[in-house]
Amino acid sequence: MTPLVAAAVLLAAVTHACWNAIAHQITDKLVGFTLIAGGGMLIGLVMVPFVAFPKAAAWPYLVGSALIHIAYFVLLMRSFRLGDFGQAYPIARGTAPLVVTLLAALFAHEVPNGWAAAGIALSCAGLTGVALWGLRGRRPNWAAIGAALATGLTIASYTLVDGLGVRASGSSLGYIAWLMAVEGIAIPAYAATRWRGQLFTVLRPFAGLGLLGAALSVAAYGLVLWAQTKAELAPIAALRESSIIVGAAIGAVVFKERFGAPRIVAAGLLVAGIGLMLHAG
Repeated sequence: MTPLVAAAVLLAAVTHACWNAIAHQITDKLVGFTLIAGGGMLIGLVMVPFVAFPKAAAWPYLVGSALIHIAYFVLLMRSFRLGDFGQAYPIARGTAPLVVTLLAALFAHEVPNGWAAAGIALSCAGLTGVALWGLRGRRPNWAAIGAALATGLTIASYTLVDGLGVRASGSSLGYIAWLMAVEGIAIPAYAATRWRGQLFTVLRPFAGLGLLGAALSVAAYGLVLWAQTKAELAPIAALRESSIIVGAAIGAVVFKERFGAPRIVAAGLLVAGIGLMLHAG
């Protein structure tokens, strides 16, 4: 992993945490995710005429990823309904890197070398620390934890599928454009059916905030997809989830949730892990 790739993934982590915070900020989760998914679909459709069409080999991955992303959005909405942002976000994101490491070894034949493996392990330790800190001093909300863990499994699944798909596509921009266009249909279609002619009335008060979240979402995932064509999947997955630290900071500043010394230690472990992964590159 080169410094340029690492910088792109870190930028993706920041933008990802920001759009998730926006989704959490909008009280009605269906409204928020309709705007974010629908806005992503519109951005993808605008991009389509100006980017290369993905190669045929990429389309099974692209369609599969779109279906997984729909499950991801549904589970993430449920996580945000049931739990605090500072709890649900770290658990959902922190579950993914170790699972991606295993899946990448099995299906992409990418086995990290010693330095990379140590960096991934340290980063995952930091991410786990943030997630566990979000659970301290309270009675576990098992429904929220279960939804967040299931969300993490969908993240690991689409990370692998998209990593293979974008490499087969011949164009990371073409892949992200078509992925956004395809996956963004389902939630707005459901919302339109549910609200029956009142869709724009319901969405209008939050349109600006939701469309900002959509733009950040497309930018975040576009950067990750480009990075997946330049480096192995497991280190990118671990580095991408540094968004947890950003999310914890947002939770503390915006939602008045505690940050605390353990999260500072966890952030230090994450930074050390990033250093090892860069050394391995």
